[in-house]
Amino acid sequence: MDPAYRALGRAQSVRWTSTGVVLEAPPARLEIRCLAPDLIRVELIPRPDLPEPLPFSRSETEFPPPAVTQEEQDGRLILATEAVRVEIETDPIRLTFRDGEGRVIDRDDPELGMGWRYETVHTFRQAQPGERVYGLGEKTGHLDKRGRRWTMWARDVLPHLPTTDPLYQAIPFYLVWKEGRVHGFFLENTFRSHFDMDSDGSGRYHIWAEGGRLVYYLLAGPTFPQVLERYTQLTGRMPLPPRWSLGYHQSRWGYLTQQEVAEVARTFRERRLPCDVIHLDIDYMDGFRVFTWHPDRFPDPEALCARLKEQGFRVVTIVDPGVKKDPSYAFFQEGLEAGLYVEAPSGEPVTGQVWPGEVHFPDFLQERTRRWWGDAHRALLDRGVAGIWNDMNEPVIFDARDEDRTLPETAVHRTDQGEVRQHREVHNLYGLLMGKATYEGLRRLRPEERPFLLTRSGFAGIQRYAAVWTGDNSSWWEHLAMSIPMLLNLGLSGVAFVGPDIGGFSEDATPELMVRWMQLGAFYPFCRNHSAKTFRRQEPWTFGPEVEALAREALELRYQLLPYLYTRFWEAHTRGWPIMRPLVWHAPDDPVAARTEDAFFVGADLLVAPVLQPGARERLVYLPQGEWVDFWTGTCYEGGAHQVVEAPLERIPLFVRAGAALPLGPVIQHTGEAGWARLILRLFPGTRPSRWQGTLYEDDGASLAYEQGVSSRRSLQVTVETDRLLLEVGEPQGPYRPDREVIQVELPFLAEPPRQVRLDGRAVPTATLVDRERNLLRVALSQEGAHRLEIAW
Repeated sequence: MDPAYRALGRAQSVRWTSTGVVLEAPPARLEIRCLAPDLIRVELIPRPDLPEPLPFSRSETEFPPPAVTQEEQDGRLILATEAVRVEIETDPIRLTFRDGEGRVIDRDDPELGMGWRYETVHTFRQAQPGERVYGLGEKTGHLDKRGRRWTMWARDVLPHLPTTDPLYQAIPFYLVWKEGRVHGFFLENTFRSHFDMDSDGSGRYHIWAEGGRLVYYLLAGPTFPQVLERYTQLTGRMPLPPRWSLGYHQSRWGYLTQQEVAEVARTFRERRLPCDVIHLDIDYMDGFRVFTWHPDRFPDPEALCARLKEQGFRVVTIVDPGVKKDPSYAFFQEGLEAGLYVEAPSGEPVTGQVWPGEVHFPDFLQERTRRWWGDAHRALLDRGVAGIWNDMNEPVIFDARDEDRTLPETAVHRTDQGEVRQHREVHNLYGLLMGKATYEGLRRLRPEERPFLLTRSGFAGIQRYAAVWTGDNSSWWEHLAMSIPMLLNLGLSGVAFVGPDIGGFSEDATPELMVRWMQLGAFYPFCRNHSAKTFRRQEPWTFGPEVEALAREALELRYQLLPYLYTRFWEAHTRGWPIMRPLVWHAPDDPVAARTEDAFFVGADLLVAPVLQPGARERLVYLPQGEWVDFWTGTCYEGGAHQVVEAPLERIPLFVRAGAALPLGPVIQHTGEAGWARLILRLFPGTRPSRWQGTLYEDDGASLAYEQGVSSRRSLQVTVETDRLLLEVGEPQGPYRPDREVIQVELPFLAEPPRQVRLDGRAVPTATLVDRERNLLRVALSQEGAHRLEIAW
C-alpha cells in the first residue's frame, strides 16, 4: 500500500451514544450508529473541517431507534441489536459485523482497515471465498461484479463495450451473496469513487472516494428482499407511474416534423401495433433551446398532442440541462440575472458546447434553481405533453478537454445556505438533482396527475423521481445479451423502472435481431424502441411483414401481461423489490441460479429465457427447483436442471411457476382503450400437488389517489391436489373498484374435461365451460365478493 495511506490507529477515547459509539483517533473520528436492527451507519471523519455529505441520495424516512446493547468484552467494544453484532477492536480500530447467530457478515481487512490518503478516504474489506457481488447500478459485463474494479462517475459513452466503465449512472451500492445469505453495502459519498471487488484475487474489496468523509451503511439482510426493502427505505422508493407508461414507447432521434410524428402514430393504429407513447427528441425545439417549439417543423404542438391523445398516444419530450447562451432568449436571461448557473471559480457562468452551441448549466444544488426549472415545464405541459425525458444530464460538454466530457471539477455550485461545493462533489448528483427539479415541478403543475419522467443519469435515490434507460447502446447481439445483467443489477440497486433502447440506438439492426429484441423488450419494465437518425428506422413495419407480425405478437403479449406487471410495480413502490429479478432472488440457495445471467424472473412467477444468439432456434435454459409450465404449450418441466427447449423465431421461451394464477388482460392497442379492464386469471396447475399464493393490485392508474389508499388488493390462492384444483379469490380490499363486472378464469391445456366444477359451493355444468377446440376451460366470477372455484377430475 502507498506509504501516504493512514489507517485508523488506536482509539484514544470512547463515548457511547444512545444507539452507537464515537471513537476518537486524532485527527480522525469514527462514529457508528444503529439506525435499525439490520442497518448500521459508519462514518469516518479524517479531519474536523470536512463538511457533512450532501444529503440528496437519502429519503426523508425517519427510523425509530432500535433496541441496542453496549458492552466492553475482552478489550473490544460490542454494539448489538437483535439482528447485528458489531465488534470493535480499539487498537488498531477494526470492525467486524456478525449476525445474531455469530456468523461473520462483513469485516474490515485486519491490515488496512479504514483510513485516508491525502483527500481520499478508503475502506478495505475482507472478501470471502464463494462470495458473489451484485448491484453497483448500471455496469457492463457479467451479473457477478466480483473480480473487476468499478468507478462511480456519471459519464456519456458511445459506444460501450463489455469492458467499458463508467457509464451514465453512479450508484455506489452492492450486495454480497454467499450460500444463500445476502448483505448490502451503501457508500454515501458523491465524489468520484472506486470499487475494487477483489480484481487482483488478494481477498480484499477496496472501496475509496476521492474526497469527503467516508460514510457507509451495512445492511445485514440476510435475504435479497430484506436488503432491498431496507436500502429503498433509506434511499426512497419509486412512485407508482401512470399506467400508460407501462405500455410500448416509440422513439427516434429523427422525427423531424409534426407531420412525420402524426404519420408514425397513424401507421401504428392502422397496422394494429399496440403503442401508448411517442417520444420527441431534440428536433422539436427551436434551435435546441429548452422549453421551446420549432415554429416551422412543429407549428402547432397543441393540436398535435391533442390529435395523438384522441388516438390513444401520449407525447414525451426530451429536455436537456444546457440553456442556450442567447441574450434574446428570455429563459436564458432569467437564469443569468438570477445567478442560477454553475460558475467558474472566477464567478462567471461556466460555458460549454452542446447541441444549441454555447450553453450555461443550471445549478440544481439550489432549491430556487430547481423550482425555476420545474415551473418552466408549463411551456410543454400546457401544449399537451404528458411526460419528460431528461438527457445529457451527466452533464455533457462536447468541447471538454478529457474523456469525461463534463464540467470542470473546480466549477462552483452553491447550497441553499451559500456554501460552495465544487463540481467534483456535485457531478454524480447532477442527474438526480435535475430529476428532482423536474419531478417536483410536474407535481406542482399537474397536482392531480402522476408524473412520468425518464432519465439517463442518476445517483442512488434516482428511483424516487424517474425511470431510467441505459443510454446509447448499439444494435449488436452483444448488447441484447448485456441488457439482462445490466437491468438486473440496476434493479438490485433500487432502480426498478428500467430498460435499454430496444433494437439499439446506434448501428443498423438486422430483422432477426429486431424480432428477438422486441420479444425480450416485452418483459423490460420500461419498454421503448429508440434509434438514431443516422441509422435505419426501427418502427416494426420498416423491417417487412414477418418482423412486423412477430413484433405485433410480442407487443400484444406485453399488453396482456399488464395486470401482472402492474402488481409488480406496486411491489416496487411498496417494498423496493425489482420487477425484473435474477434467478437467485427466488432461488437463493442455488449456486447455478446465482451465476445465471441469460434468463430472469418477472415477479415471482414468470421465468423469461430470451434467445440471445443469431440463428438459434433452441436454447439451454436453467430452471430452478420446482415445477415449471411452458407458457405456450403447457409442457411441464422439473426444475433444478438445465433443459433444452425449442425457440422458433416466433416465440420466446417463457415459463410459469406451477400452481400460479396469472392475471392477464385483453389484447388492446393502448391502455386507454375501452375494455382494458377486462381481467383473466389463467391457471397453470402443473402435474403434482402444490400450493401457491399471490396478490392482485389495482387502482385508477392515473391519479395520485393511491397515495391516500384508493386502491384494491385481492388475495389469490391455488391449491393443486392429485385429482382436484381449488382457486380462492379474496374479496377486494380497499375502496377502488375497476370498471368490470366479471373476472374470467381460464384453465388451458386440458388433457380431458373435468368431472365436476363447483363455484362458491354450487355445481356448474361443465359442458358449458369447455372450449374443446382450444382445450380450454372458462369460468366467469363476479367482480364483487370472495370466490371459491373447485375443479375435479
